[in-house]
Amino acid sequence: VKVDLPQFFGKDDVESYLDWEMKVEQLFACHKVSKERKVPLATLSFQGHAMYWWTALERERRLHNDPPIQYWNDLKSAMRRRHIPTYYGRELMNKLQRLQQRDMSIEQYRQQMKLYMMKACIREEEATTVARFMSGLNLEIRDQVELLPYRDLNDLVQLCVRVEQQILRKSSKRESSHSRSLKKDYMEEEKPFEKKIISEPSKELAKRKEKNKDKDKDLITPHTSTKTSDIKCFKCLGRGHIASQCPTKKVMILRGHDTYSSQEETTTSSSSESEVETKLQRSKVEPVYPYEGELLMLRRILHNQPSGTLSQRENIFHTRCNVLNNACSLIVDSGSWYNCCSTRLVKKLSLITMPHPQPYHLQWLNKDGDIVVDQQVKVKFSIGKFEDQALCDIVPIEACHILLGRPWQFVKKTIHNDLTNEINFTHKEKKFVLYPLSPQQVAEDPA
Repeated sequence: VKVDLPQFFGKDDVESYLDWEMKVEQLFACHKVSKERKVPLATLSFQGHAMYWWTALERERRLHNDPPIQYWNDLKSAMRRRHIPTYYGRELMNKLQRLQQRDMSIEQYRQQMKLYMMKACIREEEATTVARFMSGLNLEIRDQVELLPYRDLNDLVQLCVRVEQQILRKSSKRESSHSRSLKKDYMEEEKPFEKKIISEPSKELAKRKEKNKDKDKDLITPHTSTKTSDIKCFKCLGRGHIASQCPTKKVMILRGHDTYSSQEETTTSSSSESEVETKLQRSKVEPVYPYEGELLMLRRILHNQPSGTLSQRENIFHTRCNVLNNACSLIVDSGSWYNCCSTRLVKKLSLITMPHPQPYHLQWLNKDGDIVVDQQVKVKFSIGKFEDQALCDIVPIEACHILLGRPWQFVKKTIHNDLTNEINFTHKEKKFVLYPLSPQQVAEDPA
């Protein structure tokens, strides 16, 4: 009879070896293999490391003049020494002692216990096995099974299965009933909840009204008890009423020199409205662009070549103004301590000069050495709708015709936008914005 045994590769895995051993013994018993044929058939299934181990074992036994292995029990003991460590039996016993049902079913728990007992080759009385099985059951099953009669381990297992099924049915019924009750409660509580939401605000409003009435009564009673002739108004200085109930309702405006004037609220409201309108009118900003026209005269300046961009990053404020119907260049620079006017502009337009109250020397505007600044001039100029005049020191400057420095900026309270190079200020209750020349326009001015 041909017997096909499973192959064995000799891996260091205890479980795989024990499975192979049990399978081989089942096949031997099924086919009724004789004792002499068991060892040759078993060794024919060796592959890989198992085959090398078997050949080495036979060679070693021949060298030591030991008899060859002829029976299955001898081969099994030799293979157990090779593949099963000495501590494996202790581990199986510990696992068997600690085995608990927990999340396993009764069938799974029983099979696991039998497997441990078979692998550990444990043979014990049935009463001991029953006690071992009972100790690992869950409490809810064990408490019920202990009260029931049983003959052996099989009867005990069947009782445990029935109790387990009963517990599962009860738990499923509880879950279904609980879900139904939740749905009913939800459906029943929807309408009362809405009624509560509607009724509660009305109750709160009623309570608040009652409290307000009580407060009004408390406030009215002390006034009625006192005499009206003793009450004095602090607004009109009359008697018989308080300031909040004054019939005149006049407003007292205090002014300087211990004078005052009274106006009715209607006049104050109209005046306030007119003030708002005037503020709105004043809030309008008047844009002021450079004056267009050819410059009055040429000026010698040093400047960079135009970059072709509109950025004001490297430019000071340049613009053009109108002086006696002539286009003149104007610079606003906060780095200058004085307002300056070019000597050539004064001579060209024959402007009227005046002596400087505090003459001083300059050294940085010209290469000719010290320059005495002892003359001033009032220059009237306009840029668009903006008209102004500035008291300037007459200096032989060549960068521009008029240089407005800190004095002019201080008087006008100017605000300089560093990003756009614009200057904002208020002049005669109007807001103005001075826009600079572009870098291209500054470069195109005659030099």
